[in-house]
Amino acid sequence: MHPQIIQDGPGKCPLCGMSLVPIAKSTSHGGHEVHSSGITDFKKRFYVVLVLAVPIMLLSEMIQHWLNIHISFQGSSYVLLILSSIVFFYGGWPFLKGLVGEMRAKNPGMMTLVAFAISVAYIYSVAIVLGLNGMDFFWELATLILIMLLGHWIEMKSVAGASRELELLVQLMPDDAHLINGDIITEVKTDSLKENDVILIKPGEKVAADGFIVDGESYLNESMLTGESKPVEKSKGDKVIAGAINGNGAIKVSVSHGVKDSYLSQVIKLVQNAQKTKSTTQLIADRAARWLTLIAIVAGITTFSVWYLSGKDLAFSVERMVTVIVICCPHALGLAVPLVVAKSTALSAKHGLLIKNRTAFENARKITMLVFDKTGTLTVGKFEVAKIVSLTEGLSENESLKYAAALEQNS
Repeated sequence: MHPQIIQDGPGKCPLCGMSLVPIAKSTSHGGHEVHSSGITDFKKRFYVVLVLAVPIMLLSEMIQHWLNIHISFQGSSYVLLILSSIVFFYGGWPFLKGLVGEMRAKNPGMMTLVAFAISVAYIYSVAIVLGLNGMDFFWELATLILIMLLGHWIEMKSVAGASRELELLVQLMPDDAHLINGDIITEVKTDSLKENDVILIKPGEKVAADGFIVDGESYLNESMLTGESKPVEKSKGDKVIAGAINGNGAIKVSVSHGVKDSYLSQVIKLVQNAQKTKSTTQLIADRAARWLTLIAIVAGITTFSVWYLSGKDLAFSVERMVTVIVICCPHALGLAVPLVVAKSTALSAKHGLLIKNRTAFENARKITMLVFDKTGTLTVGKFEVAKIVSLTEGLSENESLKYAAALEQNS
């Protein structure tokens, strides 16, 4: 999988052909469901291979030797072949498909290594069943595919979870809005709003779209968008931002543009674009992963040639070749940098820090001092009691809290 590949809608990775995993909820508000079909697919393949791997291992001679058991019956080798074929074609399909995608893109990578290793193990084992002298690799094939499926399942969950913080930004937008049409107020989906529509924002509700107040006045809490802790007074003619929380006054707002072009949507797009941008470190890591892939294939073929030409049998030589290829697979290198990029960008957005340039963000480690322009800008977006002052003599702080709690119980 290539975590750096990001697009607006569902589809396949252009480099390896795998299903893309949703990384954030849609800003169009057509629904908040996150479709994790790619993660579910790997999970299903993993459990199917896990079930089939048990009989495959029990029917393998080497495992029987280790466990000091003997299980054999007429046609057992063909049963082993059938089970292993299911594991190879069903469990190994994502890697075989990824191989084709990487070859088409002329960018051999992790999928190429895995597909090459399992293909060699499977083809050689089939030849053993059909009469070639040697020992099959069916149990090694099953365990290799099982481990790789588990690794990619965890990888996809990690990449999807890395941008989960972006969903918190999307949740600032309400799903529905009160559309005013003459004397009639109707409930509509937020993404259906268009320019010049007039909507009603009731006390305590979130502003559904960017616009200007045409009637009413209130105080709006914009701390989650601007960082300002104090509610801002708004009246007729003032601009309001989608996602801000209305205070105790009802206001009518004329929509200035649709949800997709709102301030909050632009913030989300800014963060997503920053995740797509590759820094110098990422480019170096990608280049290193590609070269490591080529080196692994050459090293595997060289290993096979050296052992086989030195007098070792075919099974021994093939086993060493497959081992070298799998060990050299640059999964960690290929995942680590993109995952850090996605995680750091999303976490920064969650805390109000928007990253527009990845290289500049990496250079931020050299910063020794930060200077802020004024007080009241750095907030956590929540109000809290800082101090209790009693205007009545003899009324302690604890008693004041008790009265406040009693009043709040039914409020």
